[in-house]
Amino acid sequence: MKIYKLPPEDVYEDLKTSNEGLSHEEAEKRLQEFGLNQIEEVKKKPIYYKFLANLYQLLALLLWGASILAFISGTPQLGLAIIAVIIINAIFSFWQEYQAEKAIEALKRILPSTAKVIRESQKEEIPTAKLVPGDIIIFDEGDNISADARLVEASQMKVDSSTLTGESKPVRKVADPQEGDEETMVGMPNLVLAGTSIVSGSGKAVVFATGSKTEFNKIAALTQEVKEEPSPLQKELRRVTQIIALLAILMGVTLFFVNIYLVNLPLSVAFLFAIGLTVANVPEGLLPTVTLALAASVQKMAQKNALIKRLSSVETLGSTNIICTDKTGTITKNEMTVRKIWVPHETLDVTGAGYQPEGKFLHNGEEVSHEEIRELRLLMRSATFANDAQLIEPSKPGEKWKILGDPTEAALLVAARKNGFDWEERIKKQPRIVELPFDSKRKSMSSIHQKDGKKMAYIKGAPKKIIALSQEISINGEPKPFSEEEKDQIIKIHDELAVSGLRILGMAYRELPPDFEDYRPEAVEKDLVFVGMMAMQDPPRPEVKPAVEDCHRAGIRIIMITGDYGLTAQSIAQEVGIVSGECRIVKGKELNALSDEQVKEILRGSCNVIFARAVPEHKMRIASILESENEIVAMTGDGVNDAPALRKADIGVAMGISGTDVAKEASDMVLTDDNFATIVTAIKEGRTIYENIRKFITYIFTHETAEIIPFVLLVLFKIPLPITVMQILAIDLGTDTLPALALGVGPSESDVMDRAPRSRKEGLLNRFVIMRGYVFLGLIEAALVMSGYFWVLYSGGWSLGVNLPTTEPLYLKATTMVFAGIVMAQIGNLLGCQTTRTSAFTVGLFKNKWIIRGILFEVAVLLSIIYLPFMQSIFTTTALGISEWIYLITFIPIMFFAEELRKYFARRRS
Repeated sequence: MKIYKLPPEDVYEDLKTSNEGLSHEEAEKRLQEFGLNQIEEVKKKPIYYKFLANLYQLLALLLWGASILAFISGTPQLGLAIIAVIIINAIFSFWQEYQAEKAIEALKRILPSTAKVIRESQKEEIPTAKLVPGDIIIFDEGDNISADARLVEASQMKVDSSTLTGESKPVRKVADPQEGDEETMVGMPNLVLAGTSIVSGSGKAVVFATGSKTEFNKIAALTQEVKEEPSPLQKELRRVTQIIALLAILMGVTLFFVNIYLVNLPLSVAFLFAIGLTVANVPEGLLPTVTLALAASVQKMAQKNALIKRLSSVETLGSTNIICTDKTGTITKNEMTVRKIWVPHETLDVTGAGYQPEGKFLHNGEEVSHEEIRELRLLMRSATFANDAQLIEPSKPGEKWKILGDPTEAALLVAARKNGFDWEERIKKQPRIVELPFDSKRKSMSSIHQKDGKKMAYIKGAPKKIIALSQEISINGEPKPFSEEEKDQIIKIHDELAVSGLRILGMAYRELPPDFEDYRPEAVEKDLVFVGMMAMQDPPRPEVKPAVEDCHRAGIRIIMITGDYGLTAQSIAQEVGIVSGECRIVKGKELNALSDEQVKEILRGSCNVIFARAVPEHKMRIASILESENEIVAMTGDGVNDAPALRKADIGVAMGISGTDVAKEASDMVLTDDNFATIVTAIKEGRTIYENIRKFITYIFTHETAEIIPFVLLVLFKIPLPITVMQILAIDLGTDTLPALALGVGPSESDVMDRAPRSRKEGLLNRFVIMRGYVFLGLIEAALVMSGYFWVLYSGGWSLGVNLPTTEPLYLKATTMVFAGIVMAQIGNLLGCQTTRTSAFTVGLFKNKWIIRGILFEVAVLLSIIYLPFMQSIFTTTALGISEWIYLITFIPIMFFAEELRKYFARRRS
């Protein structure tokens, strides 16, 4: 019989398992038999396809054209050299892209997917890859389903099956047997399939298919073939290279015709000069260097607990000007500890901290027990029965207690254990028959239990909500009428606790009629008996306050959006510095009544704003409103219903510890430590990488000006060509490759978080980059190398207008001087370009270890080309003497201090 037709008790037998789960030994055997629970990967294109793609990208095509012209002009050695450059650049580009891909794949493995299963009667978390047929898997709201399974228990469960059906509306799931055929498996109400997710409710199921046997595997091939769109930065870089390529062609063609018709050079020589100028303008390694710099930045963020899922997110982080953040677990430690308990009409203090069940309940300094106060016993029942968390006892001496599930619920269990309340034994006598899971709109959770033929509902939730739903209050264990005056008094007590930053839950119960079968929340959660409140402390993370100060300096606004009570949220926000002075608290109900324009006015206002008692739909609305105001928003979230807001925001930030699988999938960034300070660190890194890309573009542009000016002087003054095409290629794809990459992976400047966020409209190649690279630094470098050129010529007896053969020793020394001069000037440029406004001395000249490696690399290449005989013949160079080197070494401090002087005046102006 088909598995969906079986009653739940027969499902266990059919899959050779039991409600206690598989043994570890049996699970291992089945893993060997059925294999890992992984989707079969589509066979990708051979790796050499990616290499070949680098041979026909735009800049490569331009160089192919230059090599053809070299052969036509009768200089086959130059043509072969350019082809060698194309191949070397393709290898370099391929290697960088390959390294970047590997880095991203490695990051995906840092945050493995897990599943909650029962094995040997114990609840445990295992990697989803190790799920096997027969495993009992437990589902909660927000979980991804990683294998095909048959439900044996389901409580208010709804599943998003859009990945399989295309239908976005959640589907209700049940555990009852169903009729039908295999063609309707996807829509079968008692089956949950891999690739779908739990939208609400909870359940338990038995796995019947894993890996390649799942329904999802049938469509996985199509999913994997979808190509990722290039990021805005990658698109802009392509646009930049297209502009540069067009300029290179225009300048080359112009120089060719000028040489033919004005200078009257021979055709072959005119060709040669045109090729030289074209090649001098081509930034061959720009695209792959940017890709690798982004990948290196992503790896650096991963080391700081921020997993970036898309390279494009790095650039968006640099523009972020608003962070919409939750409170619990992000601003606070998410280490709930019950501090105070209110039962009619007494307040108890609770000692101890964290999740270690060591502490006491004190009333006026005297220890009290649930056996002495009946309301305390009733409160403990609601706190522990309406609870899905689990406390895991240490297995070895010295180990700490661990929790499984929601930290707030775990704190309630810890408090119960401190007071000696054994909920596990009591639940055996009062088994749960129905659970109404917590819902962000209801702000409550109910658990219905069978007790001596009676049905008892135990409810916990937002105190004001629970108080409003209560008709009676327990006094000395007896339900008494609950007057409005008494409700108001208790709400005042609640507010006093909230102002001190405590998070509070209300507890109640209800005895249901024996024939009660309507388990809808609205039918169960009414006419309650109120038993008290539990107030928990969740202290702020110590690193949040400095991070908030960084945001204020950086022009980043922080908006708290929390489901918590407004006064509690305000207290924490004031403690960490998010709000100061006047603060407006907008509650969820008030937000519903406001128009978008009214919300915009509140957000534009000068006073601080906190959105309290907010639901995920409110996050989505706030993100949309901020987007309409052209703000760049980072939005945090952890629940399944946060997914739309995470997708809507420019940067969706999911919690790696407390976040649901659905939230993580919808996000752009996952915080592996759930820490607000990590968001700020990531924004800092986003700003840094954008600045670094500009730095190495500036560095590249500088030497291009120094390579172009000699051709301009050739036309204007008919001097011997100061630099050869081969020497230009040696600089562009030899000496300058590693130093450019070093700038791409440099550290942050000290003032990177003292600047306003970058406008999204601001291009990578702006006026400042062009003026700094091509004009200011480029002209200084060109002047230096040309001074060296003329110094060598005039020292050797040359005068203006005299022609020199290309084999003349004086000419070889002069061109070698220009070649070496550019390399030496670029060392000074490299040291200076490490910062944009801050002095390089402040950051540390050699703090970036790649700078030292880059300098050593370019010096080694330079000396090889100048002094090795076979290299001399290829690049037409000659050995230089001590006097020439003394002259050249001065270029380093001149370039460096020229840039330092510019930065000094820039700082003074700002």
